[in-house]
Amino acid sequence: MPLVTVMFNHTNRGQDDDPGNAELYGWDTHNDIFESLGKHLLPRFDWTFSALLEDLQRLRPGQLPDLVLTDMVMPEMDGLELVATIKEKFRLLPVILMTSQGSEEIAVQALQRGAASYVPKRLLGRELLTIVRRVLALACQQHSHAALMKCLTRNEFTFELSNDTTLIPPLLNYVQANLALAGLCDASERLRVGVALEEALLNAVLHGNLEVDSKLREKDDAEYYQEADRRRSLAPYRERRVRFRAMFSPEEARFTVEDEGPGFNPADVPDPTDPANLEKTSGRGILLMRLIMDDVQYNMRGNQVVLVKRRDEPSPEPASGVLSLSQR
Repeated sequence: MPLVTVMFNHTNRGQDDDPGNAELYGWDTHNDIFESLGKHLLPRFDWTFSALLEDLQRLRPGQLPDLVLTDMVMPEMDGLELVATIKEKFRLLPVILMTSQGSEEIAVQALQRGAASYVPKRLLGRELLTIVRRVLALACQQHSHAALMKCLTRNEFTFELSNDTTLIPPLLNYVQANLALAGLCDASERLRVGVALEEALLNAVLHGNLEVDSKLREKDDAEYYQEADRRRSLAPYRERRVRFRAMFSPEEARFTVEDEGPGFNPADVPDPTDPANLEKTSGRGILLMRLIMDDVQYNMRGNQVVLVKRRDEPSPEPASGVLSLSQR
C-alpha cells in the first residue's frame, strides 16, 4: 500500500487531529477538504499529516513519499514556490495541486514549473482518487525506469542521412532524449551538446558532401546556401550520405559523424580562438565542438569526426520522461 503524507495549513487544523502514517504530502486549509480526503482517499493509503516543508526536507531518500498533494495556500509558501522547491530538491517526486477559484493563474504557473496534475477542490469527491491513482502509477513507472537506467551498460544507434538539413533537428532531439535517459549531463549541458553535434552534422553536409567552401559564406551568405541547394540535385553530391553513430555508456557518450566527401586537413583551418579569426565563419564549428565536448578527433582523411562527452560530476539522476497532466 502506498505511503501518503498530507501536508496542511496548521492554522486551520484542530490540535487533536491525529497525524497518522502516510505517503502523500500536501497542505490543506479547509475542514471540508479533510472530510473529502478522509472519505475518498486516505482509507486506501498509509498516510500522515504534516504542516511544514521542513518535515519533507529532513527525510532521507528511502523515506520520501510517493506523491505530494498540496493546497495553493500554505503557511510558509504558495503552491508555486512549493513546486519549485520540490522539483529542485526531489526531482522525481510528483506534485498534485488542489485548486480553488481565484488561484487559477498560480496553478497554471505551477503546472508549467513541473507539477504533475491538479484537481479543483469542488471536484475532490469525484476526481481526487482517480487522479492520485493515475499519477502514482506514472510515478511508479518513472522510478522503475530510473532504476533500470542505472543498469544500462551500452546503448547504440546509427542513422544514415541524406543531405537534407531539416533532418538534423529531430535527430538532435532524439540524441538529447537519450542523453537524459543515460543521466550523463544536465539539461543545460545537453543543449550545448546539441549545438556541437549540429555544427558537426552541418559541416558534414555542407562542407563534406556538398563541398561548399565556407569562404563563399563570408562573401555572400545567401549565395552560399543557394549553391548548397543547387548541388543537392547534382551528381556526385546527391548520392552522398552522412552516417551518424551514437554510443552511450555509464561513463560517456561517443558520437561519430562521417561524410562521403573528399575530406580536409583540420590543421589547415585558421585557429578560430585567435582574436584575428573570431569574426570569420571558417572554423567556427570546430571551435564550438572543441569548447563544448570533452574530446574531438578527426580521422586522417578528415571526413570523420568523433566527439566525446563524459559524465558530469556530480552525476544527475537519470531522467525517465515527464508525467502527464490530468485535465478533466
